[in-house]
Amino acid sequence: MALPIDFITRTRALLGNEFDSFEAALQADVPVSIRINEKKGAPIPAADTPDNRVAWCDTGYYLPERLSFTFDPLFHAGAYYVQEASSMFLEQVIRSHVKTPVRCLDLCAAPGGKSTHLAACLPEGSLLVSNEVIRSRSHILAENIAKWGNPNCVVTNNDPKEIGRLTHFFDVIVADVPCSGEGMFRKDTDSTGEWSIANVALCAGRGRRIIHDIWNALKPGGLLIYSTCTYNTEEDEENVHHITEELGAEALPIPAVKDEWQITGPLKYNHPVYRFFPHKTKGEGFFLAALRKADGEAEEIRFKNKNKKEKGKTAPAIPKAVKSFLSDTSSFSPEWSGSILRMLPESVRGAYPLLREHLRILSAGICIGEAKGKDFIPAEELALSTALRPDAFPVADLDWDDAIRYLKKEALLLPAGTEKGYVLVRHKKFPLGFAKHLGNRANNLYPQEWRIRTGYVPEQVKTFE
Repeated sequence: MALPIDFITRTRALLGNEFDSFEAALQADVPVSIRINEKKGAPIPAADTPDNRVAWCDTGYYLPERLSFTFDPLFHAGAYYVQEASSMFLEQVIRSHVKTPVRCLDLCAAPGGKSTHLAACLPEGSLLVSNEVIRSRSHILAENIAKWGNPNCVVTNNDPKEIGRLTHFFDVIVADVPCSGEGMFRKDTDSTGEWSIANVALCAGRGRRIIHDIWNALKPGGLLIYSTCTYNTEEDEENVHHITEELGAEALPIPAVKDEWQITGPLKYNHPVYRFFPHKTKGEGFFLAALRKADGEAEEIRFKNKNKKEKGKTAPAIPKAVKSFLSDTSSFSPEWSGSILRMLPESVRGAYPLLREHLRILSAGICIGEAKGKDFIPAEELALSTALRPDAFPVADLDWDDAIRYLKKEALLLPAGTEKGYVLVRHKKFPLGFAKHLGNRANNLYPQEWRIRTGYVPEQVKTFE
């Protein structure tokens, strides 16, 4: 990989004698890391040793080699998420500074690594709003949130300015702002050709603008987690300093950090910040700072129902069978959108009317399914939800070949003896979705937009064990 000359000059000035080690690390193999989904009972990887654990994340593991993720049914089942190890450091901020249930916004959330991590480590009863401004990427985000299976989530597709109108709504905002991507050079070698000093300046300004746009939505005393995947000080320390000077925030230390993790502190100013270099830590480049908004009087934003047509409307009755789909129906409330039924947990229910009024919501809580005449078709989100009652549907356990056929949305025969009707399709006891068994054949209900599209199958498929 050929590094841009200007990047070499600037980074050598930052690192001094360490630069040669840093440059050598960029030529080495990229570590592969995952987080397992404990709520789904995902097993610890077979290659579990102290060296293979991500030190700053309880559920993070390095793999000895890259798996065939596209052809691993457990990946599609949400048993684990493939995530760069350095970015898992987010867990340490939550542990240090978030002790009670909160309303949390993941502002630039696609494809979903930090959101699924937040869903796993925020205190029980928290609400997570995961937002992505780019429409196409927001659908990928919604898919990954659905696969992770946590019902306390809402996925939105809005510009930061629009979310900023939710005055003092969030206790925590995570802003992994778009950056020049220096920390991903090893992972995406083509990105070196797009790097320039001008782009660094552009990204630094964009990062500041995004924080200004969203600042009003953070409660007084609330927590902003600012991060990038880049090394330069313009996008990192200088923007953190700007937030403290212009917005009056206080940069917070993260007490749990250990010396042996070899995380680098500030390269400019004296704020507590945390930077990952690939020659020191096993991962890619990453930068993070936690900042506390100054205390003050919070202004409560209220819901104003402008849709008079909805007033006095009677919601459709919930089919009897639907009430038995979830393990604990009592903690969920129904929300109809036409013929589509969602179940909203307590954390979502109170905020949902306000969010729906101001934002474009792609998903919220659990999509249970769709009423079609006398029939009720269960939704993919229900199959993948951790709130699904295990015995709510008959099950069909598939081997790898049939599981891949299912995930490609191809025709399949279910095992002999499978009951007729809607069936939960599983692989190694992990739900993948639904099929409607008609006896001599089955209708594959896997979402068309989620299907495995490639016709290529590796000669040797390596899956999570």
